[in-house]
Amino acid sequence: MERLILCGGGHVSLEVAYMASHLEFDIVVIDDRPEFANEERFSMASQVLCMPFLDALDQLGSREDDYYVILTRGHAFDSDCLAKVLQGDYAYVGMIGSRIKVAAVMKRMREEGYPANVLAGVHSPVGLQIGAQTPAEIAVSILGEIIQERARKGPGTPPPPGEKGVLCTITRKSGSAPRGEGTWMLVRPDGKCVGTIGGGAVEYQAKLDALEMIKNGAERDHRLYDLSHAAAELGMVCGGKIEVDFVNRK
Repeated sequence: MERLILCGGGHVSLEVAYMASHLEFDIVVIDDRPEFANEERFSMASQVLCMPFLDALDQLGSREDDYYVILTRGHAFDSDCLAKVLQGDYAYVGMIGSRIKVAAVMKRMREEGYPANVLAGVHSPVGLQIGAQTPAEIAVSILGEIIQERARKGPGTPPPPGEKGVLCTITRKSGSAPRGEGTWMLVRPDGKCVGTIGGGAVEYQAKLDALEMIKNGAERDHRLYDLSHAAAELGMVCGGKIEVDFVNRK
């Protein structure tokens, strides 16, 4: 699962974390202020690190599927976080701030020798330009941009290696099915799932089919799920068909 790492635990960060908890991200929050960085405030996060930003980023390491949103309380912290992130791997990095504040940070980064093409890839000011004003609206704009970028990049993290269960992978889609080719879900023997192939009735049926495979000891399967009929009955926009490969990791 991709990590969404929020540098800063203020009001916008809280809204981003709340909304992102519905978007299949592993949420991590960093702030050096205990009143902002605590598990009670960010109950939806898998990790809340109350420590200096650079120490926390060192502890987390970096991955190619990390999504960073820099939302600290000052441009000096923003600049420090951005410099650290750009030294590692990432899928996305966005930084909040006015155009004047962003320009100041970028000027400092150029003076420190960061290449222009690397800095051009930073989404700043972060978020889609939708006229957002409130923390919740700003969170929508940020996550809209992240969703757009994640869709452009395609499936994120690979399935967890070596873990037992049935790996369900979309091999073909048509119409307006919500997930694309390569999207996966691992159904564990206890019925818990990692990943998603789109949610709803089809994902539930795929889970039942996977559990039946585990019960019967079947090794492989391939199924076609037609979302169109159910979608039409429910008045939903989402429809289409998906083909799913099933592999039993015994």
